[in-house]
Amino acid sequence: MIAVRILKILAVVLAALALPAALGAPTVASAFAALNAPRSDDISVTPASPTFDPAKPTAVVVVGDRGAVVSDTLAPYEILATTGAFNVYTVASERRPLPLTGGLDLVPDLTFDALDALIGGPPDVVVVPAMPDVGRPSTKPVTDWLATQANGGALLLSVCNGAAVLASAGLLDGREATAHWLRLDEWEGTYPAVEWIRGTRYVDDGDVISTAGILSGIDGTLRVVERMVGTDAAADAARAIGWTHHHPGSPAPMREARLEASDTVVAFNTAFGWDRQRIGVLLTDGVGEIELASVFDTYGQSLAAGTITIGEAPVRSRHGLTFVPRVDRGAGFDRLVVPGTVEHDPVAGMDAPVHPHHSPGFPYDGVLQDLARTTDVATARWTAKVLEYPIDHLDLAGASWPWAETFRPLALAALGATLVLAGFALLRRGRARRRS
Repeated sequence: MIAVRILKILAVVLAALALPAALGAPTVASAFAALNAPRSDDISVTPASPTFDPAKPTAVVVVGDRGAVVSDTLAPYEILATTGAFNVYTVASERRPLPLTGGLDLVPDLTFDALDALIGGPPDVVVVPAMPDVGRPSTKPVTDWLATQANGGALLLSVCNGAAVLASAGLLDGREATAHWLRLDEWEGTYPAVEWIRGTRYVDDGDVISTAGILSGIDGTLRVVERMVGTDAAADAARAIGWTHHHPGSPAPMREARLEASDTVVAFNTAFGWDRQRIGVLLTDGVGEIELASVFDTYGQSLAAGTITIGEAPVRSRHGLTFVPRVDRGAGFDRLVVPGTVEHDPVAGMDAPVHPHHSPGFPYDGVLQDLARTTDVATARWTAKVLEYPIDHLDLAGASWPWAETFRPLALAALGATLVLAGFALLRRGRARRRS
């Protein structure tokens, strides 16, 4: 009798878990797949050939065949370009639109072969962002090329989980390095020859500098500028982008991040955000690279909204990168966000587009405030934690928690348990009728 009761309890518990899991799993898969989903067409865009000044050092940001994290790619690029002291290019194994986080398609300036033909040897600095296929065979064109550049004397800067790209190429063996706090345990198991460091924004190990998560890449890039150009140039670059956390000479203090109870917000948003916002992002000529990154990475990393690029033709950013929109202005979306402070023509059929960068400050500030206002404060705080961006100075106003997304699995669990209990009740009635 006791065994039967235990089996019934287990059946109720499993039913309560099965329904939310069955309905939530596809949403989780869809949310993560959308982050670096490639475009569905095979459009060909050829940007203008970049210029080269042999009197300047050359810095390149490498993008994988399956894309890269948008902030890891564009923030270092803009910082290096802002100094005016470098030839700065984006490079990849192929010159075609490559997806950055959230569906922002970048056309690299050069292929690996074209870069070699242009400068006649390895670049002085190679920035390695996180890539969605790290550790897989598809990264081999990148890892083989990185090994060649390292052997040629290039300074390597990994951003976020770009450190795992270097580790997979064997370029961090016997070295100290860091990466995003969410995956350090994984990298310790996968790449045990690396001495992984926690609780720091970057690790300077001579000819390799590695940074922690996403916006810690700003600190690592400023360290590169400091070493190669000078302290004043690094300070000027930090001011130019609105980064108030610059810490000359050493990494800024950072509390080691860990998962907390409040971080469950991302699970509810990812699995049960069935009415996730669809945000159109209008691409305009002259937009800042960090302004673009702030929009696509903030909404994307929140997993509470999806972004799609809007525009009628390729655009060139402030420092000359080429981006290709995915749909024209007639596509359907819930809200329109316009990165940057560049004026633009009104968009037909859209009222009051969001301009997150028309107020002064670091570009991510306005986007995080909009995220809090349109989703909830807990989601905005989680996103800032993933971005590794201090937000004590921000006034985040909005709902405190995604209550609808939280109640959905509870309601599904209750429904699943109720159905099983109803089934048991019907069985009991059937037995009673047969006995009578």
